[in-house]
Parts: sequence; C-alpha cells; structure tokens
Amino acid sequence: MNFGKTLFAQIMEFVPWTSFARIVARYGGDSGVRTLNCTEQFRAMSFAQLTYRESLRDIEICLQANQKKLYGMGFRSPVKRSTLAEANEGRDWRIWEDLATALIRRARKLYCSESFGLDLANTVYALDATTIDLCLSLFPWAPFRSTKAAVKLHTLLDLRGNIPAFIHISDGKMGDVNVLDMLSIEAGSFYVMDRGYLDFGRLFALHQAGAFFVTRAKRGMNAHRVYSMPADRSTGIICDQRIALDGFYVSKSYPEPLRRIRFKDPESGKTLVFLTNNTALPALTIAALYKSRWQVELFFKWIKQHLRIKRFIGNSENAVKTQIWCAIATYVLIAIVKKELQIDASLYTLLQILSVSVFEKTPLSQAFAGGDCSPELLELHNQLNLFDF
Repeated sequence: MNFGKTLFAQIMEFVPWTSFARIVARYGGDSGVRTLNCTEQFRAMSFAQLTYRESLRDIEICLQANQKKLYGMGFRSPVKRSTLAEANEGRDWRIWEDLATALIRRARKLYCSESFGLDLANTVYALDATTIDLCLSLFPWAPFRSTKAAVKLHTLLDLRGNIPAFIHISDGKMGDVNVLDMLSIEAGSFYVMDRGYLDFGRLFALHQAGAFFVTRAKRGMNAHRVYSMPADRSTGIICDQRIALDGFYVSKSYPEPLRRIRFKDPESGKTLVFLTNNTALPALTIAALYKSRWQVELFFKWIKQHLRIKRFIGNSENAVKTQIWCAIATYVLIAIVKKELQIDASLYTLLQILSVSVFEKTPLSQAFAGGDCSPELLELHNQLNLFDF
C-alpha cells in the first residue's frame, strides 16, 4: 500500500481536500495566487510541525534539500521563505480554523466510544485556558501586562480521546470566564471547569440549556444550607448538601438550589468544595469528574512540548493565528491517522517517528509498527498530584 509515496504524502491523504477547497473559495484564499496556493501553504506549515522546524529558513532549507521528492509531497515548486511569510501574513487565518474544525468533527466521531476512566454515557468536556507568552515590542496587538504580550488558548476538551471540541484564540487580557458566552451548549453534557469560571449568571444559562457543570466554590461564598444528604466519610465525602445562594444580585443570577459537595482528598489531605447542578450522580462520581479536568492541563503541556506554538515565524495577529490553527489541525490529523489505521503507538511516538522519516517511502502501518516507548497523555504520573494547585 502506497509503496511509492513518502510518509508525508500518505499523511496528507487524510486531509479532506474537497472540503478544504470549499473553505479556501469561501475566503478567497487563492485569489490572484500564482505560487504557493493554500493547499501548499498548509503542507508547508504541517511539514514544519511534523519535523520541528523553528523558522522560515529552516522550512526552506529542509525542503530544498529534498527537491526530488517535493512534487510527490504536493509542492509544485520549491517553497521560498519570503513567499511563505507573505502567505501567512496575508491569507485569512479563518481558513485554517475552518480546516481544523472539519478535522475535529471527524476525529470526535472516531473517538466517541473511547473511555476516559468513568462509566458515563454523557459527553464530558474540560474547559480551561493556557497562556503563550510573547514579546510586547514584537507583538503589540496582543497586550497582556505592562511589559509583556501573550495570546490565550481557550480550549474545550472532549475527554473521550482528548480532542479539542472548541478553541478560541485571544489576547492575554481576555478573561477566561468570557468564553462561556461563546460556547454552543450541548444538553446532557458535563462541563468541568476550575474556579476561574465561577460566574453564577453564566452557569445558570448553562443550566437552563439542559447541561451539567462541575466546578469549585470560592472561599467566602454567600450561601446557606437547605438540607443535607447522607455522606460516607470513609470515602472522603465530608458532606453532600443542597444550598441556596444568598445576596441580592447573586440570588437573582442563580435563583435555583445548587449541590455542594465537600471532599477531603485522601492523598494530599486537602479539603475541596465542589459545586454542581447535577443531583443524580453519586458524590464520589462528581469528585472524579472534577479530577478528570486535569486532562486539559496535560493537553496544554503536551501541545506546548510537541507542537511548534511557542516560537512564531510571523509577528502579525494573522500569522500567529495561522500557525496555531495549522498546529492544531496537524495534531488532530495525526490523531485521525492513529485511529483509522488502528495504530497502538501513542501520538508522541507517531510524531517522533515522522520527525525523522517524513521523506521515507514506507507504508504508514509499517513505519509505525513496533513498541511504544512513551506513555499516553492519559497516563502521565503527575496526574497523581491532581489537586495540588
């Protein structure tokens, strides 16, 4: 199978090029383009991600060193760094956002039956944001603090397969809680988030949409107990209560009772207070749901270590967003390849193999055959320190 094609060309066959052509036409991406169309631009940016290229010159030199293989990889002519820089600066970044969204939809269908450690039929999302620091003098469009710039990656992670269901890229000043206004809420799903998203007005809107949330209470929350449910303290559950919010404004924002669970972590000895609108699940399951939120932290750590999103090859907002969305599209593309070919190796292993063998003419299944020397994202040992933050 595909013995005459490079590994890179075989990976690119999993991109929905027909859908991509419609996306490019929607934004006029190839209007007036003579060299390096949008298809080639994505191939170049994806190549940079897979081979850990850190600059435009790196991309140009590495591709020039393999000119005889470029046509088979989908390039009509050698890629010039100036042409690639101009394309990243000028072509609408929403092209790559829409491509990544199309790949995400496909990946979520493939991973919908994956287990994330809890026996729940509901879809469970973890919501969080991570900050990528930038130089204020080079990126003045992304203010964060008085002396530095940053972009934020607001992510809603589907815990079945660790596929991002929603991503929003903003400057560093945008508050995390504001992203709740942008979500398309799915009735019956669980949204797990930390205290930074504790806004009772927004949580009530989520409740009215038929979804469930799990978060942590802040200290000094103004509320009173309505009644208590039986709690087995030997399991770490100190109390399981129904509460009503006090205070004029907060009671207007969330006028219905909430469930408050006080839990003592047996490993760290810390006492944590969870808030949820779900009254059916056992208290320990609610605590385990919050524990699963750590997967989004591991996701951020993973992509910062293995994708090229900490050093940017362009300074404008359009170039930065183009690079981030191309990185996300590449991550999801490899996840699709892994699932469709039923490869047992982790994403880390797949990326390491591709980084040194994208020019090899070997079938994908044969190239990825062998032992997996790296744990999956879900199995990192620092998950044991879940509540230490």
